[in-house]
Amino acid sequence: MQLVFRTLCLSIAFILPISVLAERSLESALEDPTVQAGLTQIDATEIISAGQLVEIGGIISPSGQEHERANAVADLMRQAGLQDVQVSSAPNVTGTIPGRSGKALVFVATLDDLATVAEHQRAAGAPPRIEGARVVGPGTNTSLTTVALISAARALIDQGFKPEHDIVFSAVAEEETGLRGMRALYEEYQDRAFAFVDVLGEGNNLSYGALGIHWWRIHAFGPAGHTLNGGLPNVNQAIGRAVDRILQIDDPQRFDDRRTRLNVAVLNSGAVFNHKPETGWFSLDVRSLDPIHIDNMERKTREILDTVSKELGIRFEMEEVSKTPPGQIDGARESSLVENSIAISEYLGNSPNLSNAGSANLNIAIAGGTLSIAISSERGGQRGFADEWASIPELQRTAKHVFLTAITQSNAE
Repeated sequence: MQLVFRTLCLSIAFILPISVLAERSLESALEDPTVQAGLTQIDATEIISAGQLVEIGGIISPSGQEHERANAVADLMRQAGLQDVQVSSAPNVTGTIPGRSGKALVFVATLDDLATVAEHQRAAGAPPRIEGARVVGPGTNTSLTTVALISAARALIDQGFKPEHDIVFSAVAEEETGLRGMRALYEEYQDRAFAFVDVLGEGNNLSYGALGIHWWRIHAFGPAGHTLNGGLPNVNQAIGRAVDRILQIDDPQRFDDRRTRLNVAVLNSGAVFNHKPETGWFSLDVRSLDPIHIDNMERKTREILDTVSKELGIRFEMEEVSKTPPGQIDGARESSLVENSIAISEYLGNSPNLSNAGSANLNIAIAGGTLSIAISSERGGQRGFADEWASIPELQRTAKHVFLTAITQSNAE
């Protein structure tokens, strides 16, 4: 059935090729019969996409262990007809619809899952399953976006779309652990990509700027001992005093309009009632649209740690967990990329929320000076839990958003 449908689509494409324009509005694109045929194809191949989500979502793929999923995605990209499909050492997966200009429009999905998702996958002992309008099982929620890229790519290729600029479809590794895959992808494409589209859903939310996020693990070291031998010095006293003072840093209140935030979410030390711990640690989450505010809060944190160390004789060390850079692109809000994405979201039935404070793969490109957006939405429910699920209608609308973005933007300067 898939072969028959693909042959039919190729025949339609031969009769009605999509024209190449210098730039294309959504209104103009929707008047093209082959664009409508592509949207119809995405609907008609729903069961194929759902089956691919069962396959991809069922592969255990925590950050740093994405190779099996990467290879499976590469196979699906080749089946869809993408060219120059590659799996890098990251491992990132990329496939291309080649253009003529040497420039590229790059779509990005996330390849990896949370570590907790991998645990639930192992415990389930069975692949995800299709239940009505859902694909149910751990691993499906994030992978929805990768399958949406493949669905959109297949529709573009089968409808004979010949872009001016390369359209690159990529699934990147280690998004959950420092955006390492995106860093590698950006290094590869920064000289010729005119825009990146970070695909996180159908587009209920649209981000065109980047919020900086720094995560730290702050370790405390001191002498261990039994309660009978005296309770001080104690790493817990030092952690408590340091956390209390850090949370009094007033930059979040003074610069609230710049989305400046500071949080301590995790405290970890000790194991038994009658021993004081030798080590402990706490988390630090620092955020802002402006690097100067992030730097200032981290400087104040180091000063507090130094003071508490001198007061209590406990040593601290700050361990960097991840750094997501902030950034803003002049004119991004008024760009055709953003305006067309808004129009596409509205066409799909949404009223998108706009933000200049995204925090995902797009941050890397924006910080490097390249126009980028993130289209996002709820992809289903219970992400990170044993009963995680992905919405098939959401998958379809995400694929349509990618398809229409490629149509309207891959001929734009």
